[in-house]
Amino acid sequence: MAIKTSFLLAYVAILLILALVARSEAGGIAIYWGQNGNEGTLAETCATGNYNFVNIAFLSSFGSGRNAMINLAGHCDPYTPNGCVNVSSDIKSCQSKGIKVMLSIGGGAGAYSIASSADASQVATYLWNNFLGGKSTSRPLGNAILDGIDFDLESGEGPYWGDLAKYLARYSKIGKKVYLTAAPQCPFPDACVGGALKTGLFDYVWVQFYNNPPCQYNSGNFTSFQDSWNQWISSIPAKKIFLGLPAAADAAGSGFIPVSDLTSQVLPAIKGSAKYGGVMLWSKYYDDQTGYSSSIKSHV
Repeated sequence: MAIKTSFLLAYVAILLILALVARSEAGGIAIYWGQNGNEGTLAETCATGNYNFVNIAFLSSFGSGRNAMINLAGHCDPYTPNGCVNVSSDIKSCQSKGIKVMLSIGGGAGAYSIASSADASQVATYLWNNFLGGKSTSRPLGNAILDGIDFDLESGEGPYWGDLAKYLARYSKIGKKVYLTAAPQCPFPDACVGGALKTGLFDYVWVQFYNNPPCQYNSGNFTSFQDSWNQWISSIPAKKIFLGLPAAADAAGSGFIPVSDLTSQVLPAIKGSAKYGGVMLWSKYYDDQTGYSSSIKSHV
């Protein structure tokens, strides 16, 4: 009886180890939150259990002498003193679940640019003191310490985004690691953040395979998508590359992939990549409408 019991325990232990290994190799889901007041709170977003990363969108104004300003649509009023500090408890709730919460800088409708290396240093200092591990009397999201900065740069071309990444990365040496992520467009190299990605400082890169017909998925021409994916994973020195997608057909001008196509064709073709990290979705609001993340979670 003792021998059978010990054998059973050893067998169970092996199964647990295999399950942990499989989980560690599985992909995750990143989501953007903050641009629609009808998408629920940040805490509710993390409570779904569907997401591994949440990008708070956006710090839409910064650099070149501008006053930095966060824009969270209908969630809070950043123009009122301490108008968005209540988000702090939600950030901590997400982090307690093991979810990394990033501040996404940029966006499609922001006013931002970096004028020089010195300007990049100033912006990095601002981000550190107001959102990361530094100290400030006017932290827009309260005292929660975010996990890092997401570069969602769709304008403000220039040679200094890489400097910003370098200055931010240095803060990892004096405190909690500062994760760096980015959301480039799929045409390679990305016109805005392409140079910064060459620094090798980015942990996760979620490539936007939408609103870009030449490289996004098309059931009639799978090769162009696969070639683009292969170029990204072979050319960018990041830890993991994610497939960025709209969570609903009306979340983007083009590039929506039906769940059946994603799970039967696209994911099986890219999950074998050593740098495959999972799927990024735009955005929580649209995901609420379709249940997209729930439908793909077990396949990612």
